[in-house]
Amino acid sequence: MKNILVTGGAGFIGSNFIHYLFAQEPGVQVVNLDALTYAGSEENLRGLPAAAAYSFVRGDILDGNLVSALLRERKIDTIVHFAAESHVDRSIHGPAQFVQTNVMGTLFMLEAARQVWLNEKMLPLEAIRFHHISTDEVFGTLAPGDPAWTEEIAYAPNSPYAASKASSDHIARAYGHTYGLPVSITNCSNNYGPRQFPEKLIPLMILNALEGKPLPVYGDGQQIRDWLYVEDHCEAIYRILKEGRAGETYNVGGGNQPANLTIVRTLCDILDELQPGGESHHQLIKFVADRPGHDRRYAMDYSKLQRELGWAPRHDLRNGLLATVRWYLDNPGWVEKIHQHSDLQQWVQKNYTEREK
Repeated sequence: MKNILVTGGAGFIGSNFIHYLFAQEPGVQVVNLDALTYAGSEENLRGLPAAAAYSFVRGDILDGNLVSALLRERKIDTIVHFAAESHVDRSIHGPAQFVQTNVMGTLFMLEAARQVWLNEKMLPLEAIRFHHISTDEVFGTLAPGDPAWTEEIAYAPNSPYAASKASSDHIARAYGHTYGLPVSITNCSNNYGPRQFPEKLIPLMILNALEGKPLPVYGDGQQIRDWLYVEDHCEAIYRILKEGRAGETYNVGGGNQPANLTIVRTLCDILDELQPGGESHHQLIKFVADRPGHDRRYAMDYSKLQRELGWAPRHDLRNGLLATVRWYLDNPGWVEKIHQHSDLQQWVQKNYTEREK
């Protein structure tokens, strides 16, 4: 693992992974390929090493010639494929883009890797790895008493987003089985932490609360998710790249299952502690119409990853949320830049303000 291509490295999880990677492997060379769509920002990449160790390439994963050229010119031995459309609500409004990016984009990435690594034999087979990042949403939804998902559970995606990620997982696995491409896959639960674009629940609640805006909660707020602090996720990926087996899929979870309303109330408690005075932030909570086909519960069994590689999440939910709130409070420049993003304001208006009506 000397020369790594990270796709979607200007996004939330990808940028956190690059920061984590340099902290663990100071001598590594990283190429970040990102199209800088609405959720990607070079603000997320401040403080990285000089150009000798890190380079940014603005480009599309659907550009197979560009990807192939990067693999050859930079002698890439490891691909970590984060790049994806990732918001369920956006997939409901516009599913075609999710199929294009998540399915076809992954296909183009795999095909470039097959051409350069396997057909041209640029590097020995044991020196390469294609790691594909996926989601727990490919498994569908759980009833209250159902056991957490293992890696053997059948796929049952319910949203266009989940279906597109399920498709990309199957394609990645097929390239491993059919062509012998060394592929590994992780299916992770809901991530949270620094640098997350505020269309997602936790950053949206934090930033709305700081501005005294309503905190929109879908339906009755009793949807259950398994929340994973992003640095814990980065550590899991790192361990899999170092010690995990090609051809394997690993679940990555946070080991907790609070209702969404509990998350929002916990954030309000933290903000009341960190910014006392005036009315409680709890007064801002407002229930809005639920999203169509909203999955009720997710839960991940990460015992395989724990058993084989000794990984377990380091952050409990309260401490992870506290660290997240403090990051947003300590980085007003990042918040200001993101708030200037026209797409964010249009999205909040369309998906939340109009939903309130």
